[in-house]
Amino acid sequence: MNASIVGSKGFANWSVYSATQAAVRSFARTWAADLKGRGIRVNAISPGVIETPGYGTVGMSAADLEGYFGFTNTMTPLERNGAAEDVASVVTFLASDESRFMTGSEVFVDGGFAQI
Repeated sequence: MNASIVGSKGFANWSVYSATQAAVRSFARTWAADLKGRGIRVNAISPGVIETPGYGTVGMSAADLEGYFGFTNTMTPLERNGAAEDVASVVTFLASDESRFMTGSEVFVDGGFAQI
């Protein structure tokens, strides 16, 4: 399941989005319990700021986006925003047998943004 770090953080003016992301996390926990007898594992991935082409559709100018990404780089302990490949690597791991002992977990792919 795709959640977000905002389900764990307390950002002003994001209450509804934050609550929905916390609900996704809760679904991962409860569905993991509901589906364990079927051999189905359920986990949630909570990305931080991931630079994708979708940001170009939010109505911000290129300069504003550059400023936003520059700011979020400074907020992330690894001092960079994520890329789609960063999330894809974790999804691939969770879909593989390598994660066979994981269920009901939340994996943060956020460069430490929600952790430190």
